[in-house]
This record gives sequence, structure tokens and C-alpha cells, in this order.
Amino acid sequence: MKKDFQKWHKVKEKIDNAPVRIFFHERDVWWCSIGVNVGFEQDGKGDNFARPIVVFKKFNNEVFWGIPLSTKIKKGKFYVPVEMEDQLPRVAIISQLRLIDGKRLYQKFGIINEADYKRLEDAIIALCKAP
Repeated sequence: MKKDFQKWHKVKEKIDNAPVRIFFHERDVWWCSIGVNVGFEQDGKGDNFARPIVVFKKFNNEVFWGIPLSTKIKKGKFYVPVEMEDQLPRVAIISQLRLIDGKRLYQKFGIINEADYKRLEDAIIALCKAP
């Protein structure tokens, strides 16, 4: 499938010029316009080039570390199962953790529970300590 970088750049320009900031918190799950990316980086889908992400670490009201979610269940040290209220199986792809500007958020999707958040935190720490 060919990636439509031109269409994404038009959407990205609108996002960057958005005057309103969204209030977000750690453990929130939001639809996030992460765009069309290079190679094996996670892409967004649809008109907003979006996918659900977990707000992992909030640094201030503008930026945070986000982790994309997927319903394509995979196992391994880079995938941490998370539960949402809809009971649909999901994994957080911790290898895709990245800094995200809050302007990319557009619709709150839910929140993960504290136990899942702790598992995410432990998995990221373990990944950072791995040789």
C-alpha cells in the first residue's frame, strides 16, 4: 500500500495551527493523529491518520510520551496487554514509545487501569535495562 505523505502533510499543518489545547493525563487513551511515518514506525489510519495511544508520561500541558495501541495481538517483550472497558484485546507497543505534542489528540477513548499502567512501566524499565 502506497503511503499518502502529501495528504498527511495537509492534515499535519491544520493540527499545528490548532489554537486549542486538550487536557490529558497519564493513563488516558486518546485517538491521536500520529500520521504517515517512515518504514516500520506505526502509522495512523483514516482521515485523521490516527490510532489510539496511551499517555504514558506527561511532562507538561503540551507534550507527553505516548505508546500506540494495537488490536493485532503479538507476544514478546515489546508488547504489553492492556484492557479497556470495551473488553477488546489490545497490546501497547512499547518499542514505539515517542514524544507527542498534545495538539495531535482529538478524542478521548478511555483510560487504562492502574495495574496495566504498572505493567507498562515495569516493561519499559526492563527494556531500558536490557543489554
